[in-house]
Amino acid sequence: MKEKYEFLSIEQRGDIDIVSLNRPEALNSLNRQLFSDLYNYFLNLQTNYEVRIVLLRGEGRAFCAGADLDSSAFASGEGRESQQYEVQRQASALIKLMRSCSQPIIALCHGPICGGGFSLALAADVRLAAPCTKMNAAYIKVGLTGTDMGSGYFLPRIIGFSNAAMYLYTGRFITAERALAMGLVSDLVEKDQLLEQGLILADDMLYASPLGLRLTKEALNATVDSPSLDAAVAIEDRQQNLLMGTEDHQEAVKAFKEKRRPNYKNT
Repeated sequence: MKEKYEFLSIEQRGDIDIVSLNRPEALNSLNRQLFSDLYNYFLNLQTNYEVRIVLLRGEGRAFCAGADLDSSAFASGEGRESQQYEVQRQASALIKLMRSCSQPIIALCHGPICGGGFSLALAADVRLAAPCTKMNAAYIKVGLTGTDMGSGYFLPRIIGFSNAAMYLYTGRFITAERALAMGLVSDLVEKDQLLEQGLILADDMLYASPLGLRLTKEALNATVDSPSLDAAVAIEDRQQNLLMGTEDHQEAVKAFKEKRRPNYKNT
């Protein structure tokens, strides 16, 4: 039985989950319940191999405008510190779950993507953006640091230290065009075509064998911080040797020669 979420809507398209943040009246800002919904979804995904790819998007005018500063976690008064600490820990755990799940995550970006929403987009594997997209590390604008929920880890690795420092220190908005030029997003797509193009990209990924795709994400996670080329290729060699012994590898070779789509058995 599928778990029900208060502020997430999940649509299944075969092997693909379309996961939509669903607080459009609040620009999908992150309150405690939405954090909890996202955490539980990605926790369940850790052992759900029926889902092979995730499209992450937002309903309404924004992908995600960041933390909901009107939520109880940010309210003044007794217990505020403990509530905020609980939310902070869950937010950090969510980002780690997004990276540790074996499914590639494609973020479909549009409108404002601020603070915690920015971190969600950074934790995805691929980002497609509409021209109306504007992103920023909004945390620095509310008396906090510009590094939160992994932004200080991901952003320098994606766009380089100098660019990351400029945006994290100032909270300046990154336009869609600038994001494309820096490699922060992979492509610009009209807003009304984002989902269609995301599904096309996901379908291209589905040509990979189920295990091959999962191990590719695992290898990327490991090699991005690899201490040496030797360490990186050791991981790659292990993955390839493992996959060469699978039936799906033989099926992929056969399908390639016969110019047809592979019929994988996940074995």
